[in-house]
Amino acid sequence: MSSRGESRTADDTLTHGGVEITAGRSVGTMNDDTAVAIGERLVGLSRNLGQEQRGLAILGEGNVSADCFDGTFLVKASGSSLARLEAGDLSRVRFAPILGLLERETVSDEEVQHELGASLVEAGHKKPSVETFFHAACLTEGGARWVAHTHAVAINQILCSARGAQPFLGHIFPDAIVVCGKVPAVVPYVDPGFPLASAVLAELRRYREVHDQSPRLLLMENHGAIALGQSAREALAITLMAAKWATLLHGTYALGGPRFLSAVDVERIDSRSDEHYRRRALSQDGPVETPQRAADASDDG
Repeated sequence: MSSRGESRTADDTLTHGGVEITAGRSVGTMNDDTAVAIGERLVGLSRNLGQEQRGLAILGEGNVSADCFDGTFLVKASGSSLARLEAGDLSRVRFAPILGLLERETVSDEEVQHELGASLVEAGHKKPSVETFFHAACLTEGGARWVAHTHAVAINQILCSARGAQPFLGHIFPDAIVVCGKVPAVVPYVDPGFPLASAVLAELRRYREVHDQSPRLLLMENHGAIALGQSAREALAITLMAAKWATLLHGTYALGGPRFLSAVDVERIDSRSDEHYRRRALSQDGPVETPQRAADASDDG
């Protein structure tokens, strides 16, 4: 069971956010106006992540998703740009077929592509990203409501190095503990797509078993980072703080190496009531500023 309202019943029906998700359909309804509002916030999150000066993603890199709480979720369509995302670049996908496939040990590429198309709520929507599978895992087993996946330069300079994710397993400043959590989840390099989603699902379950909570930050070596937020603002904050953390780590290695906080210091920051208040504030639902859509390379001006 995840930490935020999901469970499996005796007949292995997934109950997510109070909605039963069976092999064939989800039980529950949702006001379309609510779905539109979630989509607008997701566009805002996406464009914030895609701002060029932040160095989090370029071209079609990265993706975002959000739970619609009716057995479906919105996810960035394949090939879309975070910086230029529009509402029409979001695909609304059913959890049930995606999660059902994730429980299987072996799946062919053809089955993956078929299920991505079959999972669409509306056939006219664009094809979902192949990383839709790990978004489904993060929104259920990971306990997240909003997910942001980026390929930040600062983070990947470390994740693609000989040290991998190891430098992130110790903390060097308090804010990273508050925003990104006491310890990140980590997945070694796995072929992107379905194999990666299976590895992410396994790590989320392992993390929950060990730490009795879901991670806020998941690091994929030689690939990128996933922020698991309870709001769009929190997903953005986790991503930005993780990038700052990585930048500071670069500087410490240039000056003799990191001076990590002690386990006692980390535990103290993690348990302070004032820091819990800051976390709750970040997790509160609310809009993020929606930057103007970035211009295409072919756009005039």
